Amino acid sequence: MAALLVGYAGYYLCRSNLSVAAPLIAADAGLAGITNASIGAIASAGVLAYAIGKPITGVAGDMFGGRPMFLLGMWGTVVATIAFGLGAWGWALTAAWVVNRFIQSAGWGALTKLVAQWFAPQRHGRIIAVLSLSYLFGDAAARVALGALLDAGRGWRAVFFAAAGIMAVMAVAVGVILRERPRDRGLPEPESSPLTVYGSDGRDAEPAGIASLIRPLLSSTIFWLVCLLSCALTLVREAFNIWIPTYLTVAYGMAPGEAARWSALFPLMGGVSVLAVGVVTDRLGPGRRMVVAAPLLLLAGLLAWSAASDLVMSDERLGLVAVGGIALLLIGPYSLLAGAIALELGGKRGAATAAGLIDTAGYTGALLSGIAVGAVADAWGWGASLRLLGAVTVAASVVAAMLAWAERRPIMTVAHAVPPSP
Repeated sequence: MAALLVGYAGYYLCRSNLSVAAPLIAADAGLAGITNASIGAIASAGVLAYAIGKPITGVAGDMFGGRPMFLLGMWGTVVATIAFGLGAWGWALTAAWVVNRFIQSAGWGALTKLVAQWFAPQRHGRIIAVLSLSYLFGDAAARVALGALLDAGRGWRAVFFAAAGIMAVMAVAVGVILRERPRDRGLPEPESSPLTVYGSDGRDAEPAGIASLIRPLLSSTIFWLVCLLSCALTLVREAFNIWIPTYLTVAYGMAPGEAARWSALFPLMGGVSVLAVGVVTDRLGPGRRMVVAAPLLLLAGLLAWSAASDLVMSDERLGLVAVGGIALLLIGPYSLLAGAIALELGGKRGAATAAGLIDTAGYTGALLSGIAVGAVADAWGWGASLRLLGAVTVAASVVAAMLAWAERRPIMTVAHAVPPSP
């Protein structure tokens, strides 16, 4: 668990660097034609690569094992991050970022596969909550540390080289510690999820083929609703991750280093949200998680809409309170989708595939988080972007309510969706 926590924090160290460095990249006279919209295009191209990679690396994680895919992602992102720091033209930055995000798509699916094999279903909410701190508190720590580099007068390239160096050290440590299954350490194996779409076959970690991994998931109504919700919430989350430093710089006049540090508030409060939602939903039991998520998402959407008001936009303190409050309400429900719910639906056999497909749906929607949000901000200001994100979150709360209603019916017990093997 410690290896996964540290390892996935490294993934986000080499992802948050673009957000932290964006104001300086836009201001770099040596990079002609770089604007908020073009940085958004780079970010969106990366999201597309991430979305394309998710089902590919998810299936590979279930077929070949979580450990090799997790380590492949770590070392691949080290190389891609160094390449970005060496880039001198917009196309070179875009290519390096696309490669980076494609390789990073292996990380979460591999992590989910390992969790399915190491931990019992009644603990999945809490385990995923703790591991989610890798991309929340780890993201926050990365923003603070990389922001300190900017305060020290270092350029945006130094941010990328530092991130790659730290990730390389993490990859060595994780490679020494991480194992595929409990039996590799002489420990007993936990049971699989009773809600898996694979029925009794879900207890087996090794699938028979790709079709046997994908078909049962695509036949589940619950799975499609989860994918739709992931599409909306990932769009909103990625938009905040990408644009908070720029938003704070433009709307409140913060210096780039100060804005980078304050942007850590979003993942920090998100970490609190993930822990609380994980504990509460585990107590309710598997298959009863959306009843908590739906009202939280409604409140998050209303708060994002109100953050666009003249009162909040004119007061830096209220703006920071709004950013923290949105994260507190949004990130916990978001973390359930490719986490505890993917583990419930995928079990030991298809956890990585379920997480990969759910994230693919999410990052398909998030393609708009860079280009659309940046373009709306350029055309009508950051208030309009906040209202857009608020409307999307309110719509997501409706989908979550549909899932909460479905959870009350026998359809949620999907173990019978696929007949058990003879």
